[in-house]
Amino acid sequence: MDETAFAASAPLTLGVELELQLVRPHDFDLARDADELLRRLGKRKLPGAVKPEITESMVELNSSVHASALTLLEELETVRDAVVREAGVLNVRIAGGGSHPFHDWADRRIYPTERFMHVVERYGYLAKQFTVFGQHIHIGCPSGDEAVFLTHVLTRYVPHFIALSAASPFYQGEDTWFQSSRLTAVSAFPLAGHIPFVRDWAGFVEYFMCMKGFGIVASMKDFYWDIRPKPEYGTVEIRVCDTPLTVRRAALVAAYAQALAAWHLEARPLEPSPTTYTVNSFNRFEACRYGLRGTLVDPYLSRKTAIGEDILATMAKIAPYATRLGCGALVHELAAGVRAGDSDAAWLRARHAARGSLADVVREACTRWERGG
Repeated sequence: MDETAFAASAPLTLGVELELQLVRPHDFDLARDADELLRRLGKRKLPGAVKPEITESMVELNSSVHASALTLLEELETVRDAVVREAGVLNVRIAGGGSHPFHDWADRRIYPTERFMHVVERYGYLAKQFTVFGQHIHIGCPSGDEAVFLTHVLTRYVPHFIALSAASPFYQGEDTWFQSSRLTAVSAFPLAGHIPFVRDWAGFVEYFMCMKGFGIVASMKDFYWDIRPKPEYGTVEIRVCDTPLTVRRAALVAAYAQALAAWHLEARPLEPSPTTYTVNSFNRFEACRYGLRGTLVDPYLSRKTAIGEDILATMAKIAPYATRLGCGALVHELAAGVRAGDSDAAWLRARHAARGSLADVVREACTRWERGG
């Protein structure tokens, strides 16, 4: 397959990937049952796919392609129920969230695929530390040029997606004081960060071939960027989100991404600017550390604003596009949560404050995932 060929897809179609925690019910540490769970799920006819991830303590739920976030939600609920049922047969529970609060990364085992074994050979202990759990959102693009355009302009909203999905306040048994600690693990990889400021698909292909010629990358998959073109799918992939605690919130965040992309592709309110990348590290940190209360530097207006306020202002602008796409109610629901200051990270901290035990936090997170509440 020619990786430099962009497989055009229907504009604004939607898909997600959700990395899930496999949990032992007796102590609520991570289990190692991915292989057996995947074997059982392979016998069922399910929409989308459930695949292995880098360690045996996680699986990845891949949706099929949708025109609507509402049908995406219906599918996610169906697959969630199937995964929970089959995991129950194995005496395993399932949880969302961007990190497990107290597992020991050294106890993890790499899932034995050729790709994952290459990752561990290349990156050593970082591969096991990569036992964190994210939501990836794919937005369909009609061309590679549009994909590069969207990658650049959506980078301005990276803090939005981090804050809206933040669900990893605990790591290695400690409160990190962050809303999302997950991205720290991702940032350790040398090919993390962001796309270079190329103007179009031809410029991106030139960059990729240069990196491949140097032997730095072997394929597009080697780029761990926050947002990247995905040419074999014909999409732009947003990769900064923690896995939410419910499939409903995953669908809400995906609906926001879809409407935001529609606004930019059709109204073109912004043009790509290298200044976006000048302020991106600051904005990204603020979102990880403080969530909705963080500060965002707007690279286009050269001013600071609260991330939560910027999200609400943006939601007001994209409302007509969300309505047209049939996801207006979902975006409205997400906005109500922003106004209330709700977040999955806050929910997890509240459970810890009430219970005093991180094991109890995981137990309640499992229950929330399984019941969808």
